[in-house]
Amino acid sequence: MNAPDSQGAAVLLGATGLVGGHCLDLLLGDAEYGRVTVLGRRASGRAHPRLDQRVGEVERLLDEHTSAFGGADVFCCLGTTIRAAGSQEAFRRVDHDLPVHAARVASGAGARHFLLVSAAGADAGSRVFYNRVKGETEAAVAALPFAGVALLRPSLLLGIRAERRPAEARAQKVAPLLSPLLRGRLRKYRAIHAATVAAALVRLATEGVRGTVFVESDQIERLGR
Repeated sequence: MNAPDSQGAAVLLGATGLVGGHCLDLLLGDAEYGRVTVLGRRASGRAHPRLDQRVGEVERLLDEHTSAFGGADVFCCLGTTIRAAGSQEAFRRVDHDLPVHAARVASGAGARHFLLVSAAGADAGSRVFYNRVKGETEAAVAALPFAGVALLRPSLLLGIRAERRPAEARAQKVAPLLSPLLRGRLRKYRAIHAATVAAALVRLATEGVRGTVFVESDQIERLGR
């Protein structure tokens, strides 16, 4: 893989989330990127000379700021849960409609790479609603003509969220105890730190991912070290 030209551009969606927050810190600390544009409903709380922060409804921001995507590496860390969203329809809007819309805008504007945080078990043919939506999102993004697409499939994410997710918090406490038991083919289901996922995203972009790659959680762990 060839490294991109220096002083490139990055666009980040989901900067206030668990993975997105770590990703923003890495992008702002990476000399590869002369401009980092964040699009989101809420401000990230960061201030930096290379940070261009645009706040509002994401659909509108995508349509109004297409120029930000030209030649950029796009990092999509959008995501929620069905419980947090309130319904399957609301979940699908966040985890499918917005990422796919972002990918189409980015492709049309000439973005180089699109890197998406998906989930372990993503499968467009799954009977499980969550997995099916994630798989359909992957398929729609992979069909677009980017120089490179990376679809990362992390298992349970470890880290401190700004929003409360009680079930996930309980799972995070148990996950470290179970991880040593998950070996071989099951290794990809080990819980993974959000900072590791973010590091893998940035590494894939700066090394110049080509074609479409599906990155399972155990592979993310190695890339993000």
